[in-house]
Parts: sequence; C-alpha cells; structure tokens
Amino acid sequence: MIEILDLSLNNLLGGSLPDFPSNGYLQTLRLSHTEFSGVLPDSFGKLTMLSTTDLRGCDFSVSIPESMASLTQLVYLDLSQNHFSGSIPESMASLTQLVYLDLSNNHFSGPILSFSMAKNLNQIYLSNNDLTGHITPTDWAKFQNLEVLDLGNNLLTGNIPVSLFSLPLLQRLILSNNSFSGQLNEFSNVSSDQLREVDLGSNNLEGPIPMSVFELRGLETLSLASNNFIGSLQLDDMIPNALLPFTSGLAPCKLKRFPDFLRNQSKLSILDLSDNQIHGDIPNWIWIPSLLFLNLSHNYFVTLQGPLTNVSWLKMLYLQSNQLQGPLPVFTINAFVLDFSRNNFSSIPANIGNILGNIDFLYLSSNKFNRSIPASLCNILELRVLDMSYNSLSGIIPHCLFEMVNVAVLNLEGNNLSGKISDTCPGNCSLHTLTLNGNQLEGGLPKSLDNCQSLQVLDLGNNHIQDIFPCYLKNISSLRVLVLRSNKFYGSIGCPGLEATWPMLQIIDLASNNFSGNLPSNSLAKWKAMMSDGDGAQLKPDHLGFQVYYQDTVTITMKGRELKLEKILTIFTSIDFSCNDFQGPIPEELGGLKYLYILNLSHNAFTGQISSTLGKLSNLESLDLSSNKLTGEIPLQLANGLIFLSVLSRSFNQLVGKIPLIKQFATFSEISYEGNKGLCGSPLKEKCNDDEAPTSSPPIFEETHSNSGILVDWNFLSAKLGFVFGFGIVIGPLMFWKQWRFWYSKQIDDILFKIFPKLYLGREYRRRAAHRN
Repeated sequence: MIEILDLSLNNLLGGSLPDFPSNGYLQTLRLSHTEFSGVLPDSFGKLTMLSTTDLRGCDFSVSIPESMASLTQLVYLDLSQNHFSGSIPESMASLTQLVYLDLSNNHFSGPILSFSMAKNLNQIYLSNNDLTGHITPTDWAKFQNLEVLDLGNNLLTGNIPVSLFSLPLLQRLILSNNSFSGQLNEFSNVSSDQLREVDLGSNNLEGPIPMSVFELRGLETLSLASNNFIGSLQLDDMIPNALLPFTSGLAPCKLKRFPDFLRNQSKLSILDLSDNQIHGDIPNWIWIPSLLFLNLSHNYFVTLQGPLTNVSWLKMLYLQSNQLQGPLPVFTINAFVLDFSRNNFSSIPANIGNILGNIDFLYLSSNKFNRSIPASLCNILELRVLDMSYNSLSGIIPHCLFEMVNVAVLNLEGNNLSGKISDTCPGNCSLHTLTLNGNQLEGGLPKSLDNCQSLQVLDLGNNHIQDIFPCYLKNISSLRVLVLRSNKFYGSIGCPGLEATWPMLQIIDLASNNFSGNLPSNSLAKWKAMMSDGDGAQLKPDHLGFQVYYQDTVTITMKGRELKLEKILTIFTSIDFSCNDFQGPIPEELGGLKYLYILNLSHNAFTGQISSTLGKLSNLESLDLSSNKLTGEIPLQLANGLIFLSVLSRSFNQLVGKIPLIKQFATFSEISYEGNKGLCGSPLKEKCNDDEAPTSSPPIFEETHSNSGILVDWNFLSAKLGFVFGFGIVIGPLMFWKQWRFWYSKQIDDILFKIFPKLYLGREYRRRAAHRN
C-alpha cells in the first residue's frame, strides 16, 4: 500500500485530483509546485491517517471543501502559493492535531478562523491574502507552543493585542502591511527571551513606541517603519553595544547622524539607514566585516571615506539618491547588487570591470558621466543587469556588451551615444530588456536580435535609425513592448505569413516615422494580449521586469504630454501610430482589441468612415483620430460603448452631422471636434437644423459598467507625477524591501487611477490599495 506520494516540483503536471479510495493508507501527500486545478474531491476527507499535506504551487481556484473536516488527524497542512479564494472554511477548526499551518499567498478573504482547538500549533502562516477583521486576544493566548505567527500583507484592522508578546515560545511575529491602528500599549510578563523578530511596519499604529519592545533581550530584527508613531528615542541609550544586533532597520527615522551604537559591531549583517537626513561623509568604520546588506540610500552623503581596498563580503550595497561626487569609487567587491544611481559621480574608471568582480546588478543611472562606456564592463562575467541611463555618455556602444550571454537588461536610455547598434547578439542571447531610447544611434536594426527569444521590451525610440519594419522579429513570441518612435523607419508594417505575430504585445509605439500603406488587419488580429478572453475575465495585474531587482519603464504620450511609467502593468495596453503616412480605412479588427486603453492614429492619411466596431473598445480611455481625412458621421455606437474615455480628439477631419451627446461624449469640449466643417451641435457653436438630442442609443455594444466620472486634472497631476515617478526611478531594486514596495505601489496606483479609471476599477485590486491608505 502507498503511504507516501510525492509529486512536487513537476511544473508540467496538472489536471484535477482523483477520488481517493476509502481503504487507502496514504500518510504523506506532496503536490507542491505543480499545475493541478479544480475542486478538491469530497473523498479527500477519507485520508484520516494523513500526516503531511503539501499542495503548494498548485493552480486551485476554488474554496477549500467542507470535506476537510474529516481530516481530524491532520498534523501538517500547507496550501501556500495557490489561487484559493473565499473564506477559510469553519470546518477546519476541528483539525485539533494541527502542528503546522500554511495558507499564505492565496486569495482567502473574510475573518481569520479560530484554531484555538489546535493547541499544539507550532507555526501559522496566513500572509499575502485578503483576510479582514480583528485579532481576538483570547484566541491567540491559548497557543502556548506557537513559535511563528505570520499575518503580514492582509487587510486586518483593530488593535494589536499585547498578549502576543507574552507567548512563551514565540520567535517570529509578523503583522506588517495591514491596517492595524491605535496605540501599541506597554506589555509585561515577558516570560521568554525567544522572540527574535518583530515586524509591525506599514500599519496605522500611533502614539509613543512602547519601551517594553526594547526589553526583549533576544530581539534581532525590529521593524516599526511606516506608521504614525510620535515622540523621540535615544537609540544609543536603548541599544547598547552588548546587544550586538544581527539586523538594524532605522528607515525612515529622521536620523541626522550615525547612531554611536553601530560602531564596533561584530555580528551586524543587515543595516538599513535609508531615507533619513544624514549629511556629510560615509565613515570608513561603516564597512563592518559581518555586513551582508547595507542601504544608505536617500540621504545627503557627499563623500565616501577611504580606504576602500576590500569590502568583498558585502552582497548588497545601495548608495543611490545621495550627493556623492567625483570619480566613481571602485573597490574589490563581490556584491550581488551594487547601486550608485542618482548621485553626482563624474567619471567611470576605465578598469571598472576588472575590479568589481562578480556583480549581477549594476546601477549607474542618473549621474554626470560624460565619456565613453568602458569596454572593461564586459569582463564582469556574471553581469545580468546594466543600467547606465540618463547620463551624458558619448561614443559608440561597445560591441562586447551585445555579445555577453548572461546580460538580461541593457538600459542606456537618455545619453548621447552614436554609431550603429552592434549586430553581434549570440545564438543563446538572454536579453529580456533592451532600452536605447533618446540617443543619436543610426543605421539599421541588428538582425541578430532574432536570437533573443526571451526579449520582452525593445525600446529604440528617439534615435536616427533608418530601416524597414522588423518583421524578422515576429517569431519572438515573448515581446510585450515595442517602441520605435521618432526614427526614420519607412514602408509598410505588414508582415507576410500566417503565423502568430507577437501574441503578448501590449504596447506598440511607431509614432513619428515614415511608415505608409494600410494597417495590416491580419497582424492586429493576432495581438492576443489586447483582446478579451472567452469569458471576458480580467487578466491578473503584474509588472514587467527582471526578477525583483529591476522593473521595466516606458514613456507614453497622452494628450500631447509625455508620461513616464516607472512600472508597466501587464494589463496596460497602448497603440500609437500617430505622425506617419498610413492610409486607407481604419481596420475593423481594431474593435477586437477589447483590453486596449490608449489608441492614437492622429496625423496620418486615414480615409473613409469611422468604423462602428471601435465602440466595442469598452476599456478605451484615450482616443485620438485627429488630423486625418475621415468622413461621415460619428457613429452612435462609439458614444454608447466608449464609457471610460477621458481623452478624445477627432479634430481636423471631414466629419459631418450632429455630435452625439450621450454618456462620456457629453463631457468633452469644443477642442475635441474642431476643424470639421460639417459637424454641428453642442459643444460647437454651429447649430444643427434638427437640434433634438438622440432619444435612445443602439443596444449593440451596451455594457453594464457605470461611468467613473473621473476627469484628468493635468495641472494637479504634473507635480505629483514629477515627484513620484522621479523618486521611483531609483528604487526599482528596493521593491523587494517591503516598506518601499507598498508605499510606492500606492502612489502609482492613485495617480494612474486618475488617468485610467477603468484599468483600476477591479474591486479586489482597488480594495487592497484603499486599505493601504
């Protein structure tokens, strides 16, 4: 008889779980990191002798069945990293023998179930869900054997019971990124020195910080960041040298100097002093031999005290957003991440690549480098990300940078680089992102880019590249962003053949080139990422980037303004074909791109009537058809279907008839329609012979969504955008650091919601953002 069944770590194994036999002896079942789906069968409750259940990584999308109540002998339950939703079944309260419980990284909602009957619970992980409600002190006081309680990243409210700090065996208490409020009271009767980690960051706690926290003598990690605490603390008195903490997180604490207790530490491995107000020099004593992670970003440091001969033990060093100046300091280091971006460094040593060692992520953006790119960078064999954007670098791009097989991100945007792009991408090219926007590059596109089958972002805008449309790249099925804006491309954009062309494409910008001919309807019909799926379900939001240390960016043009998106949502879609010489009718196939948010076909030579199928673009928020040769009336289906438009322009065409003043169309000014001599009716001054407004609208394309009523105040947004996006360009590598990730995500979500309301009206997605406020 089978007692142990382990099918974990099989990414291609899927399907639904079968019925279990009533006379089975299965005691251990591991299905982690597979692709199983469907409902758990009722016969699952027959596994009464089951001792370990591990369903991590599966693709379940349903609630846990009530039949689990019969698993009364269940000891170890792990359903983490799935897509479970709904409330945690009350029947699970009968699992009295539980020792280990992990339901993290799902979509569970509702209150936390009371597991008070399982008095032997040792570890509880419920983080990264949508759980709501309060923590009841009486329920948790019974867990005398509890060592780990992780409720982070939920929607929990109310006070934090101080009785949690008195659990005798508790080692880790993580309640961060919730909506806990009120004052954290002083606590007593701390009967154990077991507590090692306390994370209460990113809540709404207020009042003074209780001094009891500093009496936890076993504490190694304490995070109280991003709350509303008041008062002052004398850190040097509270944290003596004898404490020897492993982790110190003092970001942000409005520190103006380095705390003295940091000197002569011998066990400190993680130090975060970011986002403070420390001026002057970075002292040489800060290079503590035990340090693995050092973050001094967002301060006012000017110089680094030497000597810096060897800091090879450091694995992550963040010095971005300071005022460091002079030549870039180069020292022997084997760090995984090295970030010098947003400073005032003036030059890069020619031998930088011979000294740095095995850097994986190197960020040098937004400095004052003004010479050529050192070819020695190619000697960093483990280099995955190189970001030297927004400097004044000149000369040609070293050919060897394109020959490196490990490089996934090459961002040289916003420099003065010239010459041709090297055509030397290897057959095993690993490029994920190639961004060369805003340089002086010329010649043609390198044909060897076809070797980069993992390419997702190709941004070559604002150069002098002269070539035909790159149909030879159509086999790169992973491509999501294609920007060729403001170059010298010419000819048709149609690609021969019947095979799929960029099914994942979500942003394409071909504006301000010399493209001509008709738009290829066969290609438009293959951009699946812009289309609705079969049941109209919304795609899950995510962000484009490479691992957690680099997030892709792109600049879009909307309402004549450039807007730099520091995070690219995978559900954000845009087409900009403006300022070319495209001709013929606007293809009806555009109406099939139901997830399209921005469409700009202005300043071309399109003719014929506006197709009524564009009314199917119910998510569209910006439509610009101005400066073409379009004729006929404005279809009522557009006014009836485009209910989320915040930007509309049909000016300077040859349109006629009465402007339909229904739904969103009633909110636009005269500017949206000017230059059409045959148009009449409000908001134009030209009156129509029949001045009666349409009494009804065609039922076709009718949707049940309500009008968001949100208009864009660009004067207000410009200031906030300048701060948030400018601030965010340097913290891409910090997105794994929780207080940064959630603060920045909230700012971006709030701004983009004002611009693209439909994009952010998903109830769960907006609800999480609202609870972070």
